Amino acid sequence: MKRFLLASILVFLFFPLFAQENNPLIVKTDFQNQKKWVDSIYDNMSLEEKIGQLFMVDIFSSDPKAKTDKIKDLITNYHLGGIIFSKGGPVRQAKLNNEFQSLAKVPLMIGMDAEWGLAMRLDSTYAFPWNMTLGAITDNKIVEKVGRRIGEHSKRLGVHINFAPVVDINTNPKNPIIGNRSFGEDRDNVTEKGLAFMKGMQSAGVMGSAKHFPGHGDTDSDSHKTLPTIDFSRERLDSLELYPYKKLINEGLNSVMVAHLNVPALEPRINYPSSLSYNIVTDLLKKELGFNGLIFTDALNMKGASNFKKPGEIELAAFLAGNDVLLIPEDVPKAMVFLVNSYNDETITEKRLAYSVKKILYAKYKVGLNHYKPVNTNYLIDDLNSVNDDALYEEAIDNALTVIKNDRAILPIKDLQKKKIAYVNFGDDSGEDFLKELKKYGNVEWVKANSLNDYIQKLKEYNYVIIGFHKSNDNPWKGYKFSQNQVVWLYEIARTNTVILDVFARPYAMLDLKTTANFEGIIMSYQNSKISQELSAQLIFGAREAKGVLPVSLGEDFPLNTSFKTKSLRRLQYGTPESVGVNSYKLKKIDSLANLGIREGMFPGAQILVARKGKVIYQKNFGYHEYDKKIEVKDTDIYDLASLTKILASLPLVMELVDKKELSLNTKLSEMLPEYKHSNKANVTLKQMLSHYARFKAWIPFYRHTFNDDKTGVSSKYYSDIPGKNFNVEVAENLYMRRDYIDTIYKEIRESDLNSKLEYKYSDLPYYILKKYFERKFDKPLGTIVQENIYESLGANYTLYHPLSKFSKDNIPPSEQDNLFRNQKVQGYVNDQGAAMLGGASGHAGLFSNSNDVAKIMQMYLWKGFYGGKRYFNPDVLDKFNTCYYCDKNVRRGVGFDKPQLGTVGPTCGCVSMTSFGHSGFTGTFAWADPEQELVYVFLSNRTFPDATNRKLIKSDLRSNIQAAIYEAIDY
Repeated sequence: MKRFLLASILVFLFFPLFAQENNPLIVKTDFQNQKKWVDSIYDNMSLEEKIGQLFMVDIFSSDPKAKTDKIKDLITNYHLGGIIFSKGGPVRQAKLNNEFQSLAKVPLMIGMDAEWGLAMRLDSTYAFPWNMTLGAITDNKIVEKVGRRIGEHSKRLGVHINFAPVVDINTNPKNPIIGNRSFGEDRDNVTEKGLAFMKGMQSAGVMGSAKHFPGHGDTDSDSHKTLPTIDFSRERLDSLELYPYKKLINEGLNSVMVAHLNVPALEPRINYPSSLSYNIVTDLLKKELGFNGLIFTDALNMKGASNFKKPGEIELAAFLAGNDVLLIPEDVPKAMVFLVNSYNDETITEKRLAYSVKKILYAKYKVGLNHYKPVNTNYLIDDLNSVNDDALYEEAIDNALTVIKNDRAILPIKDLQKKKIAYVNFGDDSGEDFLKELKKYGNVEWVKANSLNDYIQKLKEYNYVIIGFHKSNDNPWKGYKFSQNQVVWLYEIARTNTVILDVFARPYAMLDLKTTANFEGIIMSYQNSKISQELSAQLIFGAREAKGVLPVSLGEDFPLNTSFKTKSLRRLQYGTPESVGVNSYKLKKIDSLANLGIREGMFPGAQILVARKGKVIYQKNFGYHEYDKKIEVKDTDIYDLASLTKILASLPLVMELVDKKELSLNTKLSEMLPEYKHSNKANVTLKQMLSHYARFKAWIPFYRHTFNDDKTGVSSKYYSDIPGKNFNVEVAENLYMRRDYIDTIYKEIRESDLNSKLEYKYSDLPYYILKKYFERKFDKPLGTIVQENIYESLGANYTLYHPLSKFSKDNIPPSEQDNLFRNQKVQGYVNDQGAAMLGGASGHAGLFSNSNDVAKIMQMYLWKGFYGGKRYFNPDVLDKFNTCYYCDKNVRRGVGFDKPQLGTVGPTCGCVSMTSFGHSGFTGTFAWADPEQELVYVFLSNRTFPDATNRKLIKSDLRSNIQAAIYEAIDY
């Protein structure tokens, strides 16, 4: 208690009585040591050393040696107090920083403009969302997290003060220098966001600096080039421009940067810069607002100030006005002379000098410069670009995206089976990531045209037109306006089509549009970053909800805080592992295992996908279509799924029928197909046969029965190389089977013997039977049934039977070099011989897809029959099928689904929950879902190419090892 009272007394003695309860530069828990350090440094300084502390000069880490040597000279001979780094790179800056610090008698305070992160100035560093984007977020805790992360980056690079946040209230859309750097035009929102940002950054041990005092938001000129005028009454300034400063000061703001502005209501001298005004800096900021922290001028080489006085004179004027740190003086030697002479002639008193210099020293102690350590350059780039940064960026954008128009609830897009969607790219920047993400959800095509008439004609065949307006994301000052030509085209396209406009630019772009009456939907995405494009596409299709509010007004139609909230349709999202509690670094083990599989010849290529909590967090492709390494595997390539067909085609159809009470698990085969009434399978139930507990034969090699007499190939009795009336079952390229042989296949299945012992025996035969049942019931081919009932509404546009009807071979890795039955490379045709003999589509095989579409169906299962706003079946149905009914008979299977092993050997890593389910496929495929971890894992490969006897993948247990790596990567 005594120590606390002593510290309080010392604070009172050292600092004048201010409105602030506590000075923001004081380290409350260590004040005695802080004061002792400050006094010892100050008492041992010469006059020149004291004055040197007032100067903070700028340098680019990309500058040539001549310029960096000049800075070294200023440090050595003029005793600089600080350096503000500008453009360059982080490693170069760290090395320069260490060199400069080694020359300084008193450690240098390092500053930067890092309003949206170090990337504001440096290459190879992270760019967080701009303030305008953050201004659209309603949860200020997210803004605080952004501020903290920027502070952590700054500290890692040896930066002690970040000249942020900008708390200018951007009430003038034509403001050329603030704009996107502001949190918006609402006083309270700007204040709340600025406060959250400040708290976050200062909690990381980096000083914040609110700017540009007393307010640069309502001007149409740039103080870098001239002296802007803020011509408002004192009442207006108090209620608006000054409001954020009052709040931040009361909450412990460390420093303020004073702008170069002409503010007649605060400074009566005509065109007198605020940065040089005693009335503004001392009377208003220090006395009236009670600010005790550091006060910086804005850069003194800016035209708003440098046009007013000569070098030396301007620094003296700024200091006498009440500023502590003279930022970027044009000529330090001249300024030193002016200030020394002013001290000697008592224009500057010792008390005044000590006041600012000691404040600077107190600040240096606060940021740890009493125990200075050089910046460690090891892993610097990695530390400044972590996966946690991506996760935070994702969270920020997810909460910022704003729907400002939603006529007839066009957003999110529903009923995908009815939609053909065009994407049109306007602007001068790329929309590639946006389009790629849109295509993950629906049938979206990029429509290009050179004229308006061409656009109008081409767009006639589409239901919806999504127009992406993409402008440069390099910095907030880049152009954001529509061209006059684009405005005309927008009007006409919107007049003749159903249009969703997505603006990846400054919101003020909308002011170029005189009317938006014909636009059904408008989304404000604010920035054209990769993540913004991806998340905006996800919002359009209902994977994410619209949560943001408009931080500025855009005419009468879109006032401040305009916002249409949208609800999730429950479609897969795409994002960062960390956002769902998974460790990105640990997931990299998947890469190692996949590459091992390729090196060891387990498969030529593969797609691997991991989703957790409804979000795809890992989606990569490895290797090539073939071992000749000519075609790399892509996201849009489709693989022969083999037996995954059972749970991705047949099973959802069965589940729908069970949900409709048209089937039950106890339905007998004779009830499904009357021809089985007198067969040995008549009383086999759906549950028994799909649990592989029905005494069925594992398989029947139908194709062997169609060989010629010497077994060197197929018989011309059953096959022709050209299609005809009697040979119309396409088995492979230029290979057509007799149409009546399908009847022989079904007859052979019906009349086949049952195994003598009732035990677990995996069999394909039930799924042959299901194909016949489905096609008879629906009176359509199986491929059509699953498209209409499942895939089209699901948005599974890459999932189908007979893939060559839609895709080229370049998108379909081959599954085998078949030298026995088909005598050709099997590519675009089903690998399974029995499915091939049914025309390429069966209930057990024949389906082709990519990892993304497989994940959609598996996620639909995890959501118990719901996906994309549609319920395919009720939750209890999934539970019925995901039950092991014969576990006591040593049958691990559910109804259709494979389940985890009951002992030590089985399909999984042994680390999954017993409620998990999935399946594997002969061609080297695997899909598994775990409800307890909300996890989906998909592995697709063509391990059977060129030789189906290649069992390296199976023997290595690689798929299970990858699954184990996924579970090991789960942090929470």
